[in-house]
Amino acid sequence: MITKSNRQPATASYREVVEAGDYWIHPLRAGQVLRILDLEGNQAADTLFYNLHEPAERYSAMDTIVAQRKVYLEAGTVLMSNRQRPLLTIVADTCGRHDTVGGACATESNTVRYSLAKKSMHACRDSYLLAIASHPQFGLTKRDITHNINFFMNVPVTPEGGLSFADGISAPGKYVELQAHIDTLVLISNCPQLNNPCNGYNPTPIELLIWDA
Repeated sequence: MITKSNRQPATASYREVVEAGDYWIHPLRAGQVLRILDLEGNQAADTLFYNLHEPAERYSAMDTIVAQRKVYLEAGTVLMSNRQRPLLTIVADTCGRHDTVGGACATESNTVRYSLAKKSMHACRDSYLLAIASHPQFGLTKRDITHNINFFMNVPVTPEGGLSFADGISAPGKYVELQAHIDTLVLISNCPQLNNPCNGYNPTPIELLIWDA
């Protein structure tokens, strides 16, 4: 469902461009709105959410899917925590749907899916681990890297219940906006994947904007 936003970039309290393959970790206070902007189109933003004050509470794909009875995320979707509490709501979306079952790429999965020669390639899990190692003040460890959302990524579910990676359905300037229900820590890997069409085989930057409550 396409839902546009009336928020203007000029009124945002925070703006930052994240290059392809880089990470972003930042608090989002209750009531604030985060926009993830696909600058050049067909880019995947692998995203994790945590309770800022107690990171053991985090985004749960399973609880979110059960609560909304849909596999794909869209405007109006409430993102649930592993304690069955609302973390954020998608309040605007010009892409149409987002994946939460395909997971984040890792050197191990690159090796299994593609070839041994791909193991050395940078992956989202590397970005996550670098982020938590570089920001110990947030109290995250490897065990906190769990199931994520792939904003803008197209992962069709087959009739047999399998997954396939397909060309993206995003385009330059498409965005998704999320409003936080509680103080939330956001961790994004701007996916560097080169082996499937999720980034059009050409990873590109995204922009993050925050509006105050």
